[in-house]
Amino acid sequence: MKRYMQVQQLDSIDREILNIIQWEFPLLARPFLAIGERLGIGEEEVIARIRRLKDEQIIREIDAIFDTRRLKYKSALVAMSVEQSRIEQVAEEVNRHPGISHNYERDDPNYNLWFTIAVPPYGNIKHEVERFAALEGVKRYMILPTIKLYKIGVRLDMSSSSDDDPTDIRPVENTTRSTINVNFEPDEMDKMFIRELQKDIEVVSEPFNEPARRLGISVEEYLARAKYYESIGVMRRFAAILRHRNAGFVANGMIVWIVPEARVDEVGTLLASFPQVTHCYRRPTYPDWPYNLYSMVHAKSRDVCEGIAREFASHVDINDYRILFSTREFKKERVRYFIEDSY
Repeated sequence: MKRYMQVQQLDSIDREILNIIQWEFPLLARPFLAIGERLGIGEEEVIARIRRLKDEQIIREIDAIFDTRRLKYKSALVAMSVEQSRIEQVAEEVNRHPGISHNYERDDPNYNLWFTIAVPPYGNIKHEVERFAALEGVKRYMILPTIKLYKIGVRLDMSSSSDDDPTDIRPVENTTRSTINVNFEPDEMDKMFIRELQKDIEVVSEPFNEPARRLGISVEEYLARAKYYESIGVMRRFAAILRHRNAGFVANGMIVWIVPEARVDEVGTLLASFPQVTHCYRRPTYPDWPYNLYSMVHAKSRDVCEGIAREFASHVDINDYRILFSTREFKKERVRYFIEDSY
């Protein structure tokens, strides 16, 4: 179980750096020099600040974010009902699976363990989940694959230290990128590149030298391949992931909605247009679970998150919703692709 550090004091330069590296990390031989030039500070200062932010556990990692579907992996959200006395042991066993990226306890009285799982093209999600369901203390489960994706992309706005204003709900352009529609069939070289790109980079002046050396190519070739993957949507972006609680966003709320069938696309598209929403998906329903639309919000308090949800409900004219807050984080990391030996 993840223990959170006390939120650190960040100055304006720290905040600017965190904003840049979450969404606009430069794929250049000397990325920290480019960030420094943008902010009017030296490369050494950028490196020192990022190292400190990692030491303080505000930055989790800096590496590539890949599109599970473009790599032909299968994924789903899974909700489990677990006896409370066994939830830590079950979560620990679930986390051993290399395809588990996020695993949280949420405050739902029936389904209290929520995790995402990805398996290779030849894998079977139901088979893997049934293995978990056989664990002592697991009562039942739901598999909730994505029916339609409306938005994906966590970006915590670090530009202000003030509290969020839940009344400031204005749509913006959806940052989920449209890309060239390419049927990507990775060969062994692609798999080698992807394994390297998904490793947390070293915070040094030329961080891509070592992964390029391991592949036996130049830094220019390495970065060109990364940019190609990004251009075709295989790589969503190269970016930092923050520990949202340590960065001040202590409320992780999954807002689940009951939306009439005829309005799901309309409401999903509208929710995705709000900057407070980091993920938005349509998922299947179950007899005891009628929620068909999911939107994730990270806020600085539960009260703020609840205020945001009320504003959303007013904008989309849907009042059948609940917020499932995470109460414990058992695992959060990126899926590691093409490590089939671990499955």
